Amino acid sequence: MKYSNLGKSGLRVSNLSLGTMAFGRWIDEAASAEILDRSIDAGINLIDTANFYGKGQDEAFKYGTGESEEIIGRHLKGKRDKIVLATKVGLPVGQYVNDAGLSKFHIHREVEKSLTRLNTDYIDLYQVHRFDRRTPLEETLSALTELVKQGKVRYIGCSNYAAWQMAKANGLSAFHRLEHFICSQSQYNLLSRELEQEVIPFCQSEKMGLLVYSPMARGMLSGRYTSKADLPQDSRAAKGEQLIQPYFTDQNFERVAKYKQLAEDQKVNLSQFSLAWILNQPVVTSAIIGASKPQHVTEAVAISDWKWPEELMGAATAL
Repeated sequence: MKYSNLGKSGLRVSNLSLGTMAFGRWIDEAASAEILDRSIDAGINLIDTANFYGKGQDEAFKYGTGESEEIIGRHLKGKRDKIVLATKVGLPVGQYVNDAGLSKFHIHREVEKSLTRLNTDYIDLYQVHRFDRRTPLEETLSALTELVKQGKVRYIGCSNYAAWQMAKANGLSAFHRLEHFICSQSQYNLLSRELEQEVIPFCQSEKMGLLVYSPMARGMLSGRYTSKADLPQDSRAAKGEQLIQPYFTDQNFERVAKYKQLAEDQKVNLSQFSLAWILNQPVVTSAIIGASKPQHVTEAVAISDWKWPEELMGAATAL
């Protein structure tokens, strides 16, 4: 396992992180605990969750119900000091008007609930889940700064922010002497490379950490899907996962077939190949793996220090 500083902070994190959106939603508590143990034993020290993750994501009105945080909180007893615990705030956690967003009201209320569910006195990395156009950035940054001063949060980060939104936040933090976002969390993989246009150059310029979610394109880069009409019965797509649907295009199925051949040439499976491509991007601090089985963690760790030659990077990037 490789470790590096998260942005300009002194916080060291593993280049693989464990994403827990499936905990309490698609996999039960026993399976979740086994994945947690396997990850920590393998040297993964960054655990990423959110107050939104849970069974409520699958309701007609999608809202957070906190099962993921609760499971993590119950199974980190005696292990809390070994990990960097990250969670998020901002998406709906109910149907009332103030049950979402990044107002001071919502942030201060939800951090207390997350601390309780996570069974901890502090959160190492508290991330705003999505940009909130209804709340002034100064209010959000001020609320987060207060949490840092209170010792409830160590560092703050943003998720799904555009480059201009991060630039504005950095400027306001500097002007008002508020806490800065030390990292950005965004989707990035062989099939979704929009970050390369502005977000990645911004992170490089400002020395912000980059946490990457969905490095395997919601499972599209696992090789399990060969057509939109033929979905494996036990797959997330067959169970109704909507986030993978945009990947189901003829062009992407063709690209996946080519990536699979490259993976076979390297004697690894497609998931490992796709993850390794992310890990070989210099700007990426850590790739978040959404493991639903312990072997997913084992397979990811096996290639975590695989340094690619330039010609392989070029061949994969060009497709």
